[in-house]
Amino acid sequence: MYLRSLHLRQFRNYLDQRVEFNAPKAILVGNNAQGKSNLLEAVELLSTLRSHRTSRDRDLILNGAAIAQITGQVERTIGSIELAMTLRNNSRRTVAINGENLRRQLDFLGLLNVVEFSSLDLDLVRGGPEQRRNWLDSLLIQLEPVYAYILQQYNQVLRQRNALLKRSLVGEAGNQEPEFKSQEQTQNLELRTQSSSSLLPELALWDAQLAAAGTRVIRRRARVVQRLVPLATDWHRAISGSTEELEVRYVPNVATQEDDPEVVRQAFLEKIQERAIAEKYQGTTLVGPHRDEVEFTINGAFARQYGSQGQQRTLVLALKLAELKLIEDVIGDPPLLLLDDVLAELDLNRQNQLLDVIQDRYQTLITTTHLGSFDAQWLHSSQILTVKAGQLFPGNGAGS
Repeated sequence: MYLRSLHLRQFRNYLDQRVEFNAPKAILVGNNAQGKSNLLEAVELLSTLRSHRTSRDRDLILNGAAIAQITGQVERTIGSIELAMTLRNNSRRTVAINGENLRRQLDFLGLLNVVEFSSLDLDLVRGGPEQRRNWLDSLLIQLEPVYAYILQQYNQVLRQRNALLKRSLVGEAGNQEPEFKSQEQTQNLELRTQSSSSLLPELALWDAQLAAAGTRVIRRRARVVQRLVPLATDWHRAISGSTEELEVRYVPNVATQEDDPEVVRQAFLEKIQERAIAEKYQGTTLVGPHRDEVEFTINGAFARQYGSQGQQRTLVLALKLAELKLIEDVIGDPPLLLLDDVLAELDLNRQNQLLDVIQDRYQTLITTTHLGSFDAQWLHSSQILTVKAGQLFPGNGAGS
């Protein structure tokens, strides 16, 4: 898989910039806030439809412009593909493959596979469970684009069920009897009681749908962690010089020892019944994969609480290298690697481990403020582009 070219129009701080990638490694060098990360963000959008920096399309559009466009030419073993995305201030974005607009944006997924490693990825260890769930889901979508539909379906059911629980909670609150009731208050109380009890059959329907959709999410998450673990532990052992042992553990909110869908679904429904009273009083869904966790331990200690900065960086690096290999194994094409200002975050040993793995095997786009982290051989075999105020110039320091 190779990103042959990228064309940005009115995207972030780029007015109209086209770049041809003519080497397996491209190093984007420049001061902060010049647009290096913006370029990687554009590639991320073509791959995942999402930016890890913002959820609003208007943030991605050049100030004063109405639309932004990203176009990428991708070479794959199946042939050449043109991917295009148009972002709009006041309406829905559109995506196209080879000039044909897609009715469903999720059909855009899986055509450009990337692994991104940025300084923000340390939050994968330090942050809350939601960040680890998002990481796992993003990896799954790359491996199995249909998972995006499965996750979307689950989230839609979850929203509907939460809305119903909230209505029930409001009804219960309204059913508190005042000491003295007028005829009108009595009638309203009867209506609310009737409304609250009538929600129970509807809730049972949403329970069944939540369990069915949630089971598909849980089983896929469990399987991808199972495949990722041996790769990540091997890399971690190599980077740490076999002095530390990494353990990655998927902790589903609905826990079973079996992968059988019927067993998982039944366990899901049973847990919903167990938490029914708590859900009634909290007015929200307490059971399901939206409450899953992924635990990282190093030599038996939780990396989030007890890992040093160096250990946490090693852990994330091992995960990213494992992602690269897993995507390559499953897809049959090596993914792109996006390194956003991370070399400065890594010590010399970790830098060397990362650069040795990359070689010419993975097309890599690297952002940096200086070239001191790269040896002469790397610089000689890389395309170097200077980024200055939303413009790209060939070589180091050109256009100054």
